[in-house]
Amino acid sequence: MKETTSAERQALFGQDDRIVTWWGSLVECASALSRLHREGRLDAGTLSQSHESLQNLSDAWLEVPPTERVRRRALRLLRVHALRGADALQLAAALTAAEEDPASLEFVSNDIRLATAAEREGFQVL
Repeated sequence: MKETTSAERQALFGQDDRIVTWWGSLVECASALSRLHREGRLDAGTLSQSHESLQNLSDAWLEVPPTERVRRRALRLLRVHALRGADALQLAAALTAAEEDPASLEFVSNDIRLATAAEREGFQVL
């Protein structure tokens, strides 16, 4: 299933195939695929193909592990931005990966609240 931003994200990936993400991203992505399937927006064959593509992608990406440092950052981010818990963990992991220099990494998200918070933290949001 193609989302409205699928082509744009594929183009970004074509320009730079290095992905750094937080430890829980695989679960979040699998959850989204399962939700689309339950809603009838993804048939069983496409669901299977999507899970395979996701697994291939996750085999290549770099993951920021769930550390105490990431958790502390996420708690701070929840106090200063309108984020959900998982989004705060994603942004905290990005800050960890950027080694406190958010301008050194580009940030990609379809979630407006997360993208806004990332921009306020100093990331260039694509």
